This record gives sequence, C-alpha cells and structure tokens, in this order.
Amino acid sequence: MTGTGPRTQDIIDTSRPHPARVYDWFLGGKDNYPVDEGLGRSIAAIDAGAPRAARANRAFMHRATRALAAEQGVRQFLDIGTGIPTEPNLHQIAQSVAPDARVVYVDNDPIVLAHASALLRGTPEGVTEYVQADARDPGSILERAARVLDLDRPVALSLIALLHFVAEEDGARDLVGTLVGALAPGSFLVLSTMTADFEPENVRKGIAAYAAGGVTLVARSHAEVGAFFQGLDLLEPGIVPVARWRSEDAPDGPVSLYGGVARKP
Repeated sequence: MTGTGPRTQDIIDTSRPHPARVYDWFLGGKDNYPVDEGLGRSIAAIDAGAPRAARANRAFMHRATRALAAEQGVRQFLDIGTGIPTEPNLHQIAQSVAPDARVVYVDNDPIVLAHASALLRGTPEGVTEYVQADARDPGSILERAARVLDLDRPVALSLIALLHFVAEEDGARDLVGTLVGALAPGSFLVLSTMTADFEPENVRKGIAAYAAGGVTLVARSHAEVGAFFQGLDLLEPGIVPVARWRSEDAPDGPVSLYGGVARKP
C-alpha cells in the first residue's frame, strides 16, 4: 500500500472508544487502547454475556461464509465493517473452500488500515483487497469494490455487527437497500445486528454505556431486523440469534444478536 498521507498512528483517535477496537477487546485481542478497554469493561460489568455475544457473532460469520462458498457456490465477498483482523478472517474461510474467491474488506478505522496487511494474505489463486471507507457512503464503496469484484455476478454482502451502529434516522434501511440493489441476482446478504428482545434491561444499559463513550448503538426487534431482508429469500433457519444459525452447539446463555442470510432473487 502506498501513499503520501498522514501516518496511520497520527490519525488514530485514541481519545474516544471505537466499536472495532471494543469488539477486539471482547475477543481477547491486543489491538485496542485503554479507552476501548474501559468501555468494554463497563459493558461487561453490565452484561457479562457481551464477550460471549462477540464470539458467537464471529462464529456466525464463519458458518455463513462457509455455507455460501460451499453450498451456494459464491466466489465474491464484500465485507463492510470488517474490524480488526482476527484469524481466521473471512477470506481465509472463503478461500479454504474456494481458493479463487475474491474478497473486498471495507472499514473506516485507521487501526484496521494499520493491520490491513493481515487481511491481504490470501491464496495465490484468489484476490483480497482492503478499502478504507465509511459504511455511510455506499456509492463510494460500490465504485471501489467494482475494481476488484464483478458486480454483474453474485456477491455475498456481509454486514456483520455493523447496523446497530447506524440509526434509522441516519439511513440504515437506505444503506442496505443501496448496497443490495447494486448487486446481481443470486447475490446474498449476510447480516447480524443487536436486539433487546432477550435481555432488554442489560441491552438498555449497554446502549447507555456506549452513548457515554460517544458511540451510537441501536437495538432492533425481530420484525425490524426482518425489514432489512425485505424482497430477499431467507435461507433456513431464517432470522435467529446468531448462536443458533446452523449451529449444533447450544449457547451457554442469551446472545442479543440476530443473524440471517438471504438470497437476492
């Protein structure tokens, strides 16, 4: 990667927590700062299941990616809100099934850019690329992704634990609609997002903790999550807690994240 812009370490804001870094802390990663750990600990004190939910969400991504590559023949993946690399990454799952799979990662956190080299270690037959962009600018994402992916062929669009950081008034539905609308028939939407359906009080407190850290967080009902899949054909078992999507392992407690995978007709 080349360029003459500011050094990554100079543009990382360590004064405020960032969702990608808090998530990294939940997963036991080291690429976070005291401000992120502080928020993570506050949330874990409110809801001891928060790290469990992060792990369950990651496992959902693994299962969904493998299912699309192995069962549906998908060879192109667009992962928006990538987060800090935690192995195995999406491209490693996809390319373990299909070595020629092409993967584009998108995130807006400079610390993810700093670790982008880990995201680009794919197979010789495949392609992996990283795009530094904001999820709220789908037009730019699609334009840059089209340099790597053939948008006239099916693409698996992954929005994993992203949309609960985008409020309805900030255009969450329009964001998904724009992205899915630009994809070819036979493409898939893989989505997970937070809900208060199971632990409303803990989730309410968690939202307040994020808000105190300057981070917007939105919990959605099953019906509200379903609206993101409008016009798409859901794969079995539909929209369920992420720990129960095609998993034989029973979760060891509530997981306040819904997940689903759907095909664009």
